[in-house]
Amino acid sequence: MFVLEKRKLRDIEVSKVGMGCMAFSHGYGQIPSENYSIEAIRNAYDHGCTFFDTAEVYSPNLSGIGHNELIVGKALEDVRENVVIATKLMLHGFGIGSVYKTIRSHLEGSLNRLRTDYVDIYYLHRMSGVPVEKVAEAMGKLIDDGLIRGWGLSQVDVDVIDRAQNVTPLAAIQNIYSMVERDSEREIIPYCMENNIGFVPFSPIASGLLSGKITPQTQFERNDDVRNWVPQLSRSNIAGNQPIVEMLKSFAEKKKATPAQISLAWMLHKYPNVVPIPGSKNKERIIENLDSANVELTDTEFTELEEALNGLKVYGHRGLGGF
Repeated sequence: MFVLEKRKLRDIEVSKVGMGCMAFSHGYGQIPSENYSIEAIRNAYDHGCTFFDTAEVYSPNLSGIGHNELIVGKALEDVRENVVIATKLMLHGFGIGSVYKTIRSHLEGSLNRLRTDYVDIYYLHRMSGVPVEKVAEAMGKLIDDGLIRGWGLSQVDVDVIDRAQNVTPLAAIQNIYSMVERDSEREIIPYCMENNIGFVPFSPIASGLLSGKITPQTQFERNDDVRNWVPQLSRSNIAGNQPIVEMLKSFAEKKKATPAQISLAWMLHKYPNVVPIPGSKNKERIIENLDSANVELTDTEFTELEEALNGLKVYGHRGLGGF
């Protein structure tokens, strides 16, 4: 079994690069068979990945609940003590009873599907009408209950993070972040570093743009494929962003790596609290992404890469308000 270097999300140790599991259920067109998906997750584990990310809403076309959690649960059940599992709940207000009872009800469903009696990191998937302070209080109780080890927020700004942190300290923030989505660099990642909060970028390869494999002629699948809506992936913006892709290809050639690996190595070098969770439904691509943990940039290489990136215009922007 491979061993990847470790990082910490507050006090929870994880592999330096994690794995987003969504694509086995949603977002990238036709999903693979359950057996293929389970094999892909186990291959990642055998390759040293110990951090797996899912959510209760990840199901084909986002219809139904728990398709992805069921797959992750089956794949990791017999190695549960060796891995860190993160999942997320959607909270659309709450009915009779407390925020705590509502969140606990969601969590119990996830625990059942994941075949475990605790979740390592439990995220609020997106903000809702419920005050974040009430969510933080409920998460603190779930930590006390031993049902979760830590908690997090997704797609939030620094004000929301600070309000939550003052009630129950956060283990992680999961926001969109990549070479073409850098909003979090201004305030959010520095706040997380100052407060010992891990930062977990989703879509760190910009839905494949930074892999160098997407061109203006690329046809995305018609059904349940988010790439049809990602701003950087409109035909005109793919063309506009080619200088960034070409720059990455040039760096990758020098380092005997791939463009995707360079894009991940860049953020790993830049911030010690960052643990990206690239997602894919392709076994080979998953291993390629994990191997970015072994691509070491020198300070000189990083500075050269950063300066080149800063000199290039990005076409398209999702931001924290994006899907």
